[in-house]
Amino acid sequence: MNNSGSTILGYEDKLWLAADKLRGSMDSGEYKHVALGLIFLKYVSDAFEKKYEELKSEQYADEEDIDEYTSENIFWVPKESRWNHIKQYANSPEIGKTIDNAMEQIEKENPSLKGVLNKNYSRPELDKTRLGELVTLFTNLEIGTDKAQEMDMLGRVYEYFISKFASAEGKGGGEFYTPACIVKTLVEMIEPYNGRVYDPACGSGGMFVQSTKFIKEHQGNINNIAIYGQELNPTTWKLAKMNLAIRQIDGNLGSHNADTFHNDLHKNLKADYILANPPFNISDWGGEKLKDDLRWKYGVPPTGNANYAWLQHMLHHLSPEKGVAGTVLANGSLSSDTSNEGVIRKNMIEGDVVECIVAMPSQLFYATGIPCCLWIMRRNKNENNRNKILFIDARNLGFMVDRKVRELSKEDISKISDTYHNWRNNENYEDILGFCKSANLEELKSNNYVLTPGRYVGTEEVEDDGIPFEEKMTKLTSELSEHMKRSQELDEEIRKVLGAIGYEI
Repeated sequence: MNNSGSTILGYEDKLWLAADKLRGSMDSGEYKHVALGLIFLKYVSDAFEKKYEELKSEQYADEEDIDEYTSENIFWVPKESRWNHIKQYANSPEIGKTIDNAMEQIEKENPSLKGVLNKNYSRPELDKTRLGELVTLFTNLEIGTDKAQEMDMLGRVYEYFISKFASAEGKGGGEFYTPACIVKTLVEMIEPYNGRVYDPACGSGGMFVQSTKFIKEHQGNINNIAIYGQELNPTTWKLAKMNLAIRQIDGNLGSHNADTFHNDLHKNLKADYILANPPFNISDWGGEKLKDDLRWKYGVPPTGNANYAWLQHMLHHLSPEKGVAGTVLANGSLSSDTSNEGVIRKNMIEGDVVECIVAMPSQLFYATGIPCCLWIMRRNKNENNRNKILFIDARNLGFMVDRKVRELSKEDISKISDTYHNWRNNENYEDILGFCKSANLEELKSNNYVLTPGRYVGTEEVEDDGIPFEEKMTKLTSELSEHMKRSQELDEEIRKVLGAIGYEI
């Protein structure tokens, strides 16, 4: 990591520690909306002020013309909503009302934010002294400057805070946040350069953020993608709207939160890329009301588990020409044979829409330690990959960042994505025992259409050191005998010492 990366990471961490001290006894899930709402307010105000000063210096420009801002995807911020006004009330008991009014005015002037912003800062149970201190903390967060924008400071702070809240909330945090290393792996594999990008369970919008990062890193144009998403949880939907706004990403997340299965907001969408981390093994998804749904091309999914409903929903929304989907699911989806799941999986494999399966390491999620897998599905495979599936066993990759959570390094992500692209493009690919295997339809049939990578990749061979087994066994037996003899000698010495001071054992 370069020096600038190290500096910004330290900055984010210090900011989090400072902000977290100010939450006091407030629940993390509640405080999340307080802190993230203020970061958003600071961002829109700083971005507005920067443009405002630019217009003031131009001879014929009108700094109070809303169109001057909206034409550049900058939110119009009324005077009473600007940070310079808000920070004057940091030490006042009226700070909550001032922030609520600022949020209301911004929503009023910017229809795309209607119903999105948190307007509950004046509630009695929210400590106004701590709230004022938080305002002061963010006042010193210079995110409107050229340097800050170049380093994507606010976006990184917002994303960092979301990840920390996910960690603090444990299981609940997994509902709105997918670990960045998982998202990056999916993005590197399906490469969403241009076209329609869709996430039917978009959480806080992390898939979209990483997609635009990928495009920028590869010198592409983010205006070449159109973003579509849907989210059931109303507060998470608001987080996603703010996350996209901070990144200046123009996306269609619907006018409200909604259930993807029962109220599909993008019914006619045929996406070029689908990226998703739907909730695992959902049992109460209302499948009994959708048994005749046209999305179930490969079979009716069980009412007690939504995994295969998600997979088929994504396939239904894929562009038939070049559509590709990458999704995260629980490992049970690879082998379950209950309630028609085995039949659906068989039909999908014989329909040749499954392209790659990656077994991921355990402990990647804040919410659960169980391992997950990645499904890559494609409607129109390359000629050389027809009726084949690539299996990658990545369970041994990654490193522990603390006692609970594992991450994949850049090298790990590249190893997975490069293997996939080499196989797909028929360039320098070869099976590696214990890591990857290209399996044809006959092999899949012989394994009863189970998609667990371990069944196909085998076990990595231990390197032969050239020493015969008998010689190794003789040496090990001799060493064990020596250790046992030494153990007896130590036991006798301990007895003598204890006996000398009056203890007998």
